[in-house]
Amino acid sequence: MVRPRPPPHAEFGARRLVGRLASDDDTMSMKEDETPEEGGPETVHMHLVSDSTGETVHGLARACIVQFENVEGEEHLWTLVRSPSQLDRVLEGIRKNPGIVMFTLVNEEMREKLVLACRELRLPCLSVLDPFITSFETYLGRPSRDQPGRQHEMDTEYFARIEAMQYALAHDDGQGLWNLPNADVVVIGVSRTSKTPTCIYLANRGIRAANVPFVPGVGLPKEVLALGKSPYDPLVVGLTKDPAQLVQIRKNRMRMLAETDETDYVDLDTVRQEVTTCRRICSERHWPVIDVSRRSIEETAATILKHYERHIDQS
Repeated sequence: MVRPRPPPHAEFGARRLVGRLASDDDTMSMKEDETPEEGGPETVHMHLVSDSTGETVHGLARACIVQFENVEGEEHLWTLVRSPSQLDRVLEGIRKNPGIVMFTLVNEEMREKLVLACRELRLPCLSVLDPFITSFETYLGRPSRDQPGRQHEMDTEYFARIEAMQYALAHDDGQGLWNLPNADVVVIGVSRTSKTPTCIYLANRGIRAANVPFVPGVGLPKEVLALGKSPYDPLVVGLTKDPAQLVQIRKNRMRMLAETDETDYVDLDTVRQEVTTCRRICSERHWPVIDVSRRSIEETAATILKHYERHIDQS
């Protein structure tokens, strides 16, 4: 489990994170005078230092910590660290809460300063990109540019992602049906199968994704059913989920909306039929179906991307 604790908010972008990326007023972080309950999970401070947005080091840190049972990681994310004075603030935070230090810094002097300070404190200090950069330099026979944030340049790929994000928002929940042929992927599924967040994630990868709900008794719009006749049509993917899980999620949703009436929306037999019908429609049209019951949004999106690659190859 990851339980972030923010460093002191700094001008250069140290920011608060919560395991589920909630808001700053979340109460998951321990107070300064709190200690873990006896017999509880071990807490490890993780200082994630970057001269850019910190996405790379943050993702690697989380991928590592979740492999350890009964260990909680408290994240201190330090971003846009590009001057000695900013690094001094980072070192102050590390001394206050010693732990594992992971960094992506390209400036050699700042790297050395951080590594030496951690060595004096007897703390592990890992440059997470060094093994990869070294391998690339060896294979390509040329040095890297050592320029921070190059993956975030506003190039053609960047603007393609922005366009894809705008498309996903404009074609959410069955909107803009007339423009579905311009999608890369059309996601269909019953209610509460994470269609919208999946499309947003795909958009961040540059994929124009629309989502259309399958409504019992209504079926799919004719604009969706018309897709698939041409190899140049967008890929259509169906999302389903275990009916019992769907019912529980929908009941929780209704409680949040202060709705207490029992309806077909949360009737298990009705939901089973709803899922079965949606699967049948997808099967009849040879649309791939993904069961998201035990998948994260990232895993669902990765599976869709595999189907999309095959779809492009066959076009």
